Amino acid sequence: MTYPLAPLVFMLAQVGPNPAAGSMPGVPPELQDRPPRERAVSGPQATTLADCLRLASNDPYAALDRAQSWREAAQTDLEFAQSAHCLGLALVKLGRMSEARQAFDLASAEAPQDNLSYAARLAAMAGNAAMAENDTDAAIGLLDRAGELALTAGDGELAADLRVDLARVLVRVGREEDAALALAEAREADGLDTEAWLLSATLSRRLERLFEAQSQIQRASFLSPRDPQVALEAGVIAALSGRAEDARDSFESVIRLAPGSASAERAQGYLDQLSAPEEAPDTPEE
Repeated sequence: MTYPLAPLVFMLAQVGPNPAAGSMPGVPPELQDRPPRERAVSGPQATTLADCLRLASNDPYAALDRAQSWREAAQTDLEFAQSAHCLGLALVKLGRMSEARQAFDLASAEAPQDNLSYAARLAAMAGNAAMAENDTDAAIGLLDRAGELALTAGDGELAADLRVDLARVLVRVGREEDAALALAEAREADGLDTEAWLLSATLSRRLERLFEAQSQIQRASFLSPRDPQVALEAGVIAALSGRAEDARDSFESVIRLAPGSASAERAQGYLDQLSAPEEAPDTPEE
């Protein structure tokens, strides 16, 4: 079922808060390099998603008109979804995040049933727009739906990324147990996702589940042995577990891997603390 875009374009004319527009995805990978197909529109009105998104980046007001014209001539579910996708990005560029969220949510609902990964990405964009409005309740619902769509699509890599995003928001609002469940789903969806294992270890450590944290950081270290963030977390977990020598080794590796970085500075601070008797590093706030 499709719906007109006009109410979304014109209902709120004022500009909202300055958005972090760069965080919104552009053309999803599954829509790139599609074979050409005939369109009902020709001449100056003919468009593709890539064309419309490029226009949204350079001239968002013109993109609003282009998306509306495209929608009026749309013939397929994909075209309806893509026109709303383009509209949403243009609205993000203009700082009109509430309308952008509606546009992305509409696009997700209209995406073809055989392209649930695209629907998932669009739902995640709606969640990002909700977060830009500081509407965490709406963001949680949208990101949760996005992850479910990706899981249904069998897109493990995308599902893991979206479950990690959901976990971050849940931690922000103090729902740490729910965040732990979301991260468990991320690990199950893609066991090679280093970020999911790292954040799982960090959260387990914050919940004082050091045995789980150690197992999770070991997996992250196996996947990304030269990641300074992984080494830093491994050092903190080791220090809190009473393994001072292991902690020193991890912190020293951070300094070798990323000299002069913020991570190296923190690692040096932890090493200084370990030099004081009976002191473990202060745990980071993330």
